[in-house]
Parts: sequence; C-alpha cells; structure tokens
Amino acid sequence: MGMASLDGALLDFKRLDQLATGNTPLHRLDPRAKVLVVLVFIISVISFNRYEVSALVPFFIFPLAMVSLGNLPAGYLARKIALLCPFALMVGVFNPLFDREILVHLGPVGISGGWISFASIIVRSVLTVGGALVLVGVTGFTSVCSALERMGMPQTFAVQLLFLYRYIFVLTEEGARMARARELRSFGRRGMEVRVFGSLVGHLLLRTWERAERIHLAMLCRGFRGEFHLRRPYRFGVPEILFITGWTALFILFRLVNVPALFGGWIMEMFR
Repeated sequence: MGMASLDGALLDFKRLDQLATGNTPLHRLDPRAKVLVVLVFIISVISFNRYEVSALVPFFIFPLAMVSLGNLPAGYLARKIALLCPFALMVGVFNPLFDREILVHLGPVGISGGWISFASIIVRSVLTVGGALVLVGVTGFTSVCSALERMGMPQTFAVQLLFLYRYIFVLTEEGARMARARELRSFGRRGMEVRVFGSLVGHLLLRTWERAERIHLAMLCRGFRGEFHLRRPYRFGVPEILFITGWTALFILFRLVNVPALFGGWIMEMFR
C-alpha cells in the first residue's frame, strides 16, 4: 500500500466523527453508558480461552444491532475492520506451526489447536475492533474521552488520548505530503535508500512537531483550558440504565452459555 492510499485510508477514519453527529436514540444516549457497555463487551470477548470460537459467534449481535440502530454504514465499517485485521493475522499466523495437536475432527479431516486458536484470534479482533469503531461512530472520539474522564480517568490522560488521536491525522497528512513531493522529484523511481528514508522520517517528525505546536497555540488562543466542550448536553437517566442492564445481562448470558453448542445439541436430539 502506497503512502497516498494509506493516507486516504487513515483520513477516512475522520468520517467516524461525522457519523457521530447523527440524531438517533442511540446517538442521544449519555456517552458513559455506551463506553461502559463496550468495555463490558470487550472484556467478555477476550475472557474466553484461546481455543473458543463457536461461543464468540453470538457476540456479533452487539455490533450488528449498533450499526442498525445508529444508521451506520455497514460496508464502510467492514472496510475499516479489514484494514486493521492484518495486525491480528501477524499475531496468530504462527499458531498452526507451533500447536499441531489435533483437537477437532470434521469428518476425516483433523483440525489442530493452532488453527482453532488462530481463528479465535481473528474472530476476537473483528469483534473488539468492530465494537470500538461502532462506539466512535455513535459517540464521537471527543465524547468518548469526555466520558472516560467523567468515569474517573485523570483529565491529563483523557486529554492526551484525544491529542494522540488527532496527532495520528497530522502525522498522516504530513507524511503523505512529503511522500508525494518525493515521488514528483524522483520521476517515478521506486525504492528508497536508507539514508533518504532516515532523512524523510527526521523531517516528518520535525514538521509534525511544529504543526502540532501551532495547533496547540491556536487552541489556547481560543480559550482551551484542558476541558471538553461537547456538542450536546447529556444526562444519565432511565434509557441509559436500561441500555447498560440489557446489554450486560446478554453478555453475561453469552459468556456463561455456549448458545451455538446448545442449539446444535437440541437440533441433533430432534433428528435422532
């Protein structure tokens, strides 16, 4: 993936903040309720053992329901999840090589524990990344940071988290601009010497540092004092309590009961 396409893919994440300006009942919920539910969702998903796959399937109900209730574009979110999945592939790609013990037989074909754990990593990655993207899509990253602060995170950490998120876009824009300038001056030549690459990285850090300082000064001139100013006021009420209670109960059920295995057992009993 060239720098230009990487630039476009990363900057496309800004659309998540635009989606958060929607006006559905899900968007109007207090951000703390949504952050809390997503945290419970992620903890539930990652708490399974490494060989579990089927019990994770029912958890797809949560991101799918959020996409539907929040009027989020499913194709756009699927592309963003696919963009981040290669990192999960890198984590689990060697599992089939080191864990060759056969755990499951599908007819005459034996499946080793390495392949099962590899599939489990991929499913968990899709679920957790999907949950996080949906959260930002129906809440906005600024509101998420504000909710974390109101839930007890030190204000300094919350502001740093927000700045880190913004700095990724600054770094990407500057990197894409420098890569484009280098391509125009190299007349289409591919490849890059180590000396040139090191110089580009050094200049990239200096340019993004200077631009980040200018942005910070502009924020101070506009009265920024480390406080979050949200687009709409929020209040924690009955809808938030029902939202948290309902989803948490469902996650606990999915965690304690392997729903696909249970239904599979029932179906097998019916056809005996």
